[in-house]
Amino acid sequence: MGRSVIGYPGFFGGAGRAASRSRRGSALAWGLAVLLGLAGCAGAQAPTMAEQQAGEAPRVVLAAPASTPEPAAPPSSAPPAVVPAPAAVPPAARQAVMDAYDAVQKRRWADLDRLVPIAAADPVLGLYPRYWALRNRLQDRARPVPDTEVRQFLADAAGTYLGERIRADWILAAVRSGDYAQALAVPALADPPVPVRCALLLARHQSGKRARSSEVLDVFQPNADCWDMLDQVAADHVLSRKELNGLLRDILETGKQGNADRMAGVVFDDAAMVQYAALMKNPRKWLESRSQPRSTTDFELVAIALSRLAREDDRAEAARTIQERWAGWLPKADMQWVWGQFGLVAALNVDPDAARWYRQSGFVPMTDYNHAWEVRAELRAAPLDWGRVAEAIRKMSARQADEPVWRYWYGRALAAQGNAEAARQYYESIAAEQGFYGLLAAEELGRTPALPAQPGPLDPAWIAQARANPGLRSAVALFDLGWRKEAVPAWNFALRGMSDPQLRGAAEFAREQHIYDRVVNTSLLTRNVADFSQRFIAPFEGQVAAKARLIDLDPAWVYGLIRQESRFITDARSHVGASGLMQLMPATARHVARKLGMKGFKPSQVNDFDTNTILGTNYLNMVLQDLDGSELLATAGYNAGPGRPKRWRAQLPAPVEGAIFAETIPFTETRLYVKNVLSNAVYYAMLFSGRPDSLKARLGMVNPMDGTRTARP
Repeated sequence: MGRSVIGYPGFFGGAGRAASRSRRGSALAWGLAVLLGLAGCAGAQAPTMAEQQAGEAPRVVLAAPASTPEPAAPPSSAPPAVVPAPAAVPPAARQAVMDAYDAVQKRRWADLDRLVPIAAADPVLGLYPRYWALRNRLQDRARPVPDTEVRQFLADAAGTYLGERIRADWILAAVRSGDYAQALAVPALADPPVPVRCALLLARHQSGKRARSSEVLDVFQPNADCWDMLDQVAADHVLSRKELNGLLRDILETGKQGNADRMAGVVFDDAAMVQYAALMKNPRKWLESRSQPRSTTDFELVAIALSRLAREDDRAEAARTIQERWAGWLPKADMQWVWGQFGLVAALNVDPDAARWYRQSGFVPMTDYNHAWEVRAELRAAPLDWGRVAEAIRKMSARQADEPVWRYWYGRALAAQGNAEAARQYYESIAAEQGFYGLLAAEELGRTPALPAQPGPLDPAWIAQARANPGLRSAVALFDLGWRKEAVPAWNFALRGMSDPQLRGAAEFAREQHIYDRVVNTSLLTRNVADFSQRFIAPFEGQVAAKARLIDLDPAWVYGLIRQESRFITDARSHVGASGLMQLMPATARHVARKLGMKGFKPSQVNDFDTNTILGTNYLNMVLQDLDGSELLATAGYNAGPGRPKRWRAQLPAPVEGAIFAETIPFTETRLYVKNVLSNAVYYAMLFSGRPDSLKARLGMVNPMDGTRTARP
């Protein structure tokens, strides 16, 4: 409902020049969705020898997975017999921590400094005020970097989440002050964020070890520290003009005007910037005043202007203008990039012509985001040409094509073209994955859906160890204070290096504390066992199921939706204002309360468990009835509003299977949401009933249908 609190990151991939652009494109692509009100994300595996011999491997060499899995922790022996008792927390010290947090929010730095020594007596959270005060000094560019104090803090916070955080802050502060030697001397971070990676690359470059263009393209994302790095390496001619143009094109694709203008300032000189500003304001008018391009800069400016025509209301007319006047003047690769932009904008607007535009883009390198939408455009085309689907996947970088989503669709394309054995190999490679495409692949193989074997009982000593873990205890204290933004990364940091029994113990500790999102997310990290009693926890003792059954809703579907919406956090609140277990928007809550005749309803009641679940299940049922009883469409409607799946269905050129409709939903969040909710529902159904359940049956078929209006908010 509205926007889900829990999101899933997109995928990255690529090799060489195309790969660098692909990785950046994946990270940047959401901006175009903001511009259009739409968005998308990406997703085949190394071909087996049999596939290679059969000639059915993609033309790209499918590489190993995009990221190397963390090596499995060695099997642990018996859990520790002795667990130290947690130290008592002095009330005055904990109050000082809370007051310090308030001082940070209100930027009362003098109050914070006063509270630091009092809070230090808190053995669980006492380092936080000290960290906040030190971070404030590190972020103040007008003050010297307090190196000595940072070193002392690191000594006192060794092995903690805050120690890791202060090292990142120290690196950024050192680079910003020009002390590159100090930045490079800071002990390495296990997983440095992008700004730190950019800062370290700049420090190394300025210290005499020249940055390589591949490193710059791999790490760059639009943020202050990366811009500082890019300005310097561009001035030192590390990147070619073609590479700089590629960066600008990728950023333009996102629709983030400020970032595009900033990048244009790196690419163009002052005179060209005047032309760039004019074409961005009105590309059609600018093009009308131009003659045949002559210089490299002219060619790039014209290509950008032509790509902007894709965003006009009449793309077909804009395309005719391009063909009649400009197509013969621009290099073939530039024109193919322009048609790729036409395809992308059309696909995000669910335009049936999207595949036609993409087919004119040839094999020009595109972002992962754009390659993914070319495949989706072919899946949605009528008639569906599986050969073109396969060809679009073969255009992807090896790492992108290795993602389960694209391995599944490549398998489907092979099967449709008569190569059942090669298709089977692709399905086999992902059938064991616990998720949307793993379930679909298993069904394509004819396997009866089943849950994995439940691991044996967990020794209670592992839970006791988790209760005594200082990092987990700090995180729980933060959760208790309602500071989820601080608590979640602290919890995750404490899990590093844990074995499967330790992770299961930590998940059970979270269950004891009623922190249900950490139960699920912690259990998902186990490597050799899958404890579905944790991964698909069903809290609240059947109360949710009872409310669902009262109105004939499938409890498994409702639980699957809640698991995705809020991870069972009863007071969850999204950035757009959706609240509670079932993430109800205020207008929706009022609408349903009125329909149900709920007397005296107030928006403040929306986080109440009973109120939220009554309103949420009834709203879900209303959306289901509006959308012809389709769980697929109703799930999309619950997240994006019921009018949108009606529009997407109305724009279908022909009936499609539910999996294709789900894959081609133009909102990234809604597309991932639908896949997760419905695969969740399959697992909950099997947990609740002990019987097989079919994802394909839940997805069904979606037929074109007129009528896009709805009375639902």
